[in-house]
Amino acid sequence: MEIRNVAIIAHVDHGKTTLVDALLRQSQTKIGKEATERGDLIMDSNPLERERGITIFAKNVSIQWNGVKINIVDTPGHADFGGEVERVLKMADGCLLLVDAKEGPMPQTRFVLKKALEQKLRVIVVVNKIDKPGARVPYVLDKTLELFLELGANDEQADFPVIYASGKQGLAGLEPDLSKMKDILPVFDLIIREIKAPEVDASGPLQMLVTTIVGDQFKGRVATGRVWRGVIKAGQEVAHLDRFGGNKKYRLTSLMTFDGTNRVEAAEAVAGDIVAIAGVPDIMIGETIADPITPEALPLLFIEEPTVKATFMVNNSPFAGREGQYTTSRQLRERLFKELENDMALRVEEVGGDSTLAGGASWIVSGRGELHLAIFLERLRREGYELQVSRPQVIEKVVDGRTQVPFERVFIETPEVYSGSVIQKLGSRHGLMQDLRLEGGTAHLEFIIPTKGLFGYRNEFLTDTKGLGIMNSSFFQYQVDEQEWKEEQHGSLIAHEAGQTLMYGLMNVQDRGILFYGPGAQVYPGMVVGQHSRPGDLRINVCKAKHLTNFREKGMADAEHFNPPRIMDLEDALEYIGDDELVEVTPKSIRIRKIILDEAAARRQARGIKE
Repeated sequence: MEIRNVAIIAHVDHGKTTLVDALLRQSQTKIGKEATERGDLIMDSNPLERERGITIFAKNVSIQWNGVKINIVDTPGHADFGGEVERVLKMADGCLLLVDAKEGPMPQTRFVLKKALEQKLRVIVVVNKIDKPGARVPYVLDKTLELFLELGANDEQADFPVIYASGKQGLAGLEPDLSKMKDILPVFDLIIREIKAPEVDASGPLQMLVTTIVGDQFKGRVATGRVWRGVIKAGQEVAHLDRFGGNKKYRLTSLMTFDGTNRVEAAEAVAGDIVAIAGVPDIMIGETIADPITPEALPLLFIEEPTVKATFMVNNSPFAGREGQYTTSRQLRERLFKELENDMALRVEEVGGDSTLAGGASWIVSGRGELHLAIFLERLRREGYELQVSRPQVIEKVVDGRTQVPFERVFIETPEVYSGSVIQKLGSRHGLMQDLRLEGGTAHLEFIIPTKGLFGYRNEFLTDTKGLGIMNSSFFQYQVDEQEWKEEQHGSLIAHEAGQTLMYGLMNVQDRGILFYGPGAQVYPGMVVGQHSRPGDLRINVCKAKHLTNFREKGMADAEHFNPPRIMDLEDALEYIGDDELVEVTPKSIRIRKIILDEAAARRQARGIKE
């Protein structure tokens, strides 16, 4: 049977998963029971993906069409999950590049297309969402060609085939006319015509590159990857060539291929196919499964380095152990290092001795960006883990005796009336404007800015643009930041005593800043309950009760008004905290606290620093 291996790449929210959904349903492919019962997008199987509407984990699906097996990989669109994109493209011979018919190529389009062109993949451009009001197909095609040329595409790659689609309606065609489209199936015909079958040696000794690992309750570690050479058979003996040059022999307990969204047992698979195997207990991503007699290793996967780090530590707040299922240092350590098996872009480094922030066991966790770390934290808390995390910091490098920091390329769309505020704010954060275009009352801005300059800016940006602005960023490069940073420490409102917040106490202090809690919340001394309207911290009593008297205060109840609190989610809290604060993450709560909870101890340390 002929095989086609295709990756689907695009910017966040340009419709990858919706298009795959339409391809699966219209090709009458077998769909897992869970997805059928859910009724939503088949490929967004993770709860976090369904909530956020973005793809976080790459997934495989197989479709039979006119005697050809088409293996499709749905990849993440956000640059923070670029580790997933880079490794799964290794399995593909071509890709579908989805571009929004109104927005055109966006920052992450640049990122994923660059990776595809580097690997010499055949790219089919899908102009998606042509049913969108304001769709501008000729403009989008021009911008896409410009991007191909800018990224160094050769003549063959720049002469890309184009198909037009509305993934939501399940329609596609070779002309941008919805009335002439009947279904999504022309996409299959174009894939078979334009993307070549994998060129492989089926008679040579076995070689398979592992790109994904998942845990299975019955099979143990299941490794997914592409067979590059030879034939792999169920129950055969294989050699595991690890990244350190080791060579161990194992017998496969299971060989599976993909049928729709399901893994199914197979007797054998030939070179060019994507398979999943079990029976190799210590296999890692990027390693090779080879023939035991003539073992030859494939090149290890190279993944770009992380740019942002944060310190994860055991929770030692007064509320520690109340809400989490896994709270000990041993449990947290095991989970952090287990994640390294699945996430190649993550790094974990143990911190020992007296260098821990809050006196307990801690680890420095490095990732591709704030979102990368925030998603990992969100997964930990949903699994029942309880921990604390410090303010994210950029990872610095020393090159030729000079300190270099990561820079981001930032693309912004905002109504023209708000562009001045955006330019002023990013300028104060060391952003350097590269481009400014005005189109129909909308300003298109491009900046190069240190990654550090974007920390804490998201909420400011939404406020300044009244929620109408769109901001996207992607890693640019490491370089020297010549300007000096003036640290602006915000002020926090800190709970003075332990107890339950009461309306009377909250009403008394709400004019001091923005509160994060309403009545009925449990607090402890040193816990941050709001943002001070002035620089510097302020201890307040939000648990103060109104003393009863025999006097009735006529009309006072009508005059009182409590401002609604600002509810802080995990990403908001990570953006907000300063160097002397931590985010306490539990399955039920997100709290912000001071590293040193005791007021007197905090003052003594502050005096010691100044002296």
